[in-house]
This record gives sequence, structure tokens and C-alpha cells, in this order.
Amino acid sequence: MTATLPLQPVLFVIAGLVTLYFGASALVKGAASLALRFGMSALVVGLTVVAFATSTPELFVVLEASWQGREGISIGNVIGANMLNTGLILGLTALISPLKVEFQLVRIDVPVMILAAVALLFAAADGSIGRLDGALFLAALAAYLAFSVALARRERNRRVLEEYREEAPRVSAHVGFDLGFIVLGVALLAGGAQLLVSGAVVIARAAGLSDAVVGITVVAAGTTLPELVTSVLAAIRKSGDIAVGNVVGSNIFNVFCILGIAAAIQPLDAGGVGRRELLTMLALSAIVLPVMWRGYVVNRVEGGVLIAAYGAAIAFLAGVPA
Repeated sequence: MTATLPLQPVLFVIAGLVTLYFGASALVKGAASLALRFGMSALVVGLTVVAFATSTPELFVVLEASWQGREGISIGNVIGANMLNTGLILGLTALISPLKVEFQLVRIDVPVMILAAVALLFAAADGSIGRLDGALFLAALAAYLAFSVALARRERNRRVLEEYREEAPRVSAHVGFDLGFIVLGVALLAGGAQLLVSGAVVIARAAGLSDAVVGITVVAAGTTLPELVTSVLAAIRKSGDIAVGNVVGSNIFNVFCILGIAAAIQPLDAGGVGRRELLTMLALSAIVLPVMWRGYVVNRVEGGVLIAAYGAAIAFLAGVPA
């Protein structure tokens, strides 16, 4: 392993991470404002538009990495992002403030998140995620969104509705601002993804790491920044449904939407990602269900357990001696 990493790719990674964050923020602001302007409720916007927009860094990185033939980084990014969400981010937000969640989240959304991890495991079993897999992922996403929107429109829990209303981006002064933010966000996301992937590839070579490990660690840490900020702010404001829903929704979007779109455009070679990585992601996803089921609260002790589980998983995948 090379002792010193070259400076330029490190700067590329840092610049890419910052650009991706601001790109996602601009896209969230523009897309959410546009949706609210046309009459969508804050709850529906939060479950659909905002959930997708905060996952766009993963989308652009997956597309950029696959175009460069670095599918290990692209699929590893999704695996690492989902592990970060359910381990580090959910655990950190629970340490800030115990997270009270609604019955529907535990009964429906978390099982769908686990199902998405299982679907990815089976889709990658033959060494590739093809166009048919991508189409099935997108069909599953469409069914999930249709069901979620139908439930959201019947939602009568005033606490949940108020949480999403308070967290929703404000409607801008003119539709032109919405479109401008959307265009700016897409441009920044495209540029940030190119910088991040280019730097990560050089770092992987210099450090003697596989593309999958770099995708699971360095790249995933950057692309989950929007989810981290959203969940931490929600936890500080004691909006548990938003903090947890953001994590669970992002994991569902990452598999069904991000990999679905990428595989539909161009089949992904999953040879660089083994069953060990996929099973580890599935295990971290599955542990969330019993944690939430007990009293519908993720407390500080359970938050610490989730963080420790994430640290152990990363050490296991990176081959760090126990």
C-alpha cells in the first residue's frame, strides 16, 4: 500500500463532495418549491420529491462511475450509503434525540427497505444487474410510491402533518427561481460526481483498495451528506418521523430508483461486489426492524448499538483485524 496519497485526487474528492452537497440542496429547494406551488401537500412532497432529490448524489455518482467502467464504485456507493443511513446516521440522530416513529413506518416502510436489500442481493447473484433487473426495480418503486402517496393523502395524524409542514422548503417568489435552482442543482451534481469519481479512482489505485471498498467508504460518506444534514436537523427539532423516514426512504430509493435507472440505461457489472458486502448491507437493514418495533422509539442506547454495528461492518468489509 502506498504510504502517501497524491494531493490532487484528494482535492478532487473534497471538491466533489462539496459540489454534490450544494447541488442536492439546490435541487431539493427548486423541485420541492415547484411541487408545492402546483398544489402537492407537504407530506407528499416530503415522501416523494424531497426523498428523491436527497438521493440524487448517489444517482449521479452511480451513472458517472458506470460510464467510466467502475461499477465497483457505483454499486459499492449504494451499498455503503445504505449502511451509513441505517447505521451511522440513524444511530447519530437517536443519540441527539430519541426518535419516536409511527406504526406505519415500522409495519410498511422498514420491511420494504429490507425487501429492497434482498432484491439487490438476488439481482447481483449472477454477477450483473441487467436492464430487466432495472425495470423490475423501477416497477417496485412505482408501486411503493403509489401506495405511499395514497396513504399520505389519508394521513390524519396532526403531529406527522405538522412535522412535514414545518420541514418543507418554502415556495419561492417566482416559478423561474424554481427552475433555476433545478438547473443549477443538476449541473452541480453532474460536475461533483465527475470530480468525486475521478479522485476516488486514483485514491483506490494509490492505496491498493478495491473499487467496492472505496465506494462503500469514501464515496458513500460524501453522497449521504444530504441525508445526514436532513436527519440531524430533524432530530434536533424532535421530528422523529422525518429523521427516520428520510433514512428509510433514501435506502429504498437508492436500490429501486438509483440502481433501477442506472441499470435500465446500461447494465451494471456486479462482479466487483461480493455476497459479503451485500449480506452485510442486508444485516444492517434488518437490524432496524426489531430496534424500532420495541415501543416505536429508537432510544440513545439503540442509537449507540447501531453506530457500533456500522463500525464493525466497515471494519469487516475493509479487512481490519479484530
